[in-house]
Amino acid sequence: MPISRTAAAALAIAAWLVAPARAQGDTTCARDLLVAQSMQRQAIDQLEQAGADDAKNCRIWRRHVETMRRVASVYGRCLSGSERGERLAQVQGSDQEFSTAIKARCKGP
Repeated sequence: MPISRTAAAALAIAAWLVAPARAQGDTTCARDLLVAQSMQRQAIDQLEQAGADDAKNCRIWRRHVETMRRVASVYGRCLSGSERGERLAQVQGSDQEFSTAIKARCKGP
């Protein structure tokens, strides 16, 4: 059965994410990086599906911030060099952006 373009792209991304962890010989990080990448993609998908309902958006934004913090923890622990810096900047920037939106537009903590 031929592999779809989406599946091929997912495999390429997975290999790219896992390569630094394998170079370090850490199978736990390899698994954690795959999970973190999946979590990040799901969080982005949820943001893309958000509508005009502020209450629903606030729930999605809070979940997104929590996910970005978890992902940042994995990237900080399992990546190194410029890749670590770039990925951390990406997820921490997203965390800050949505934390600011939550403070401005959402009720509660």
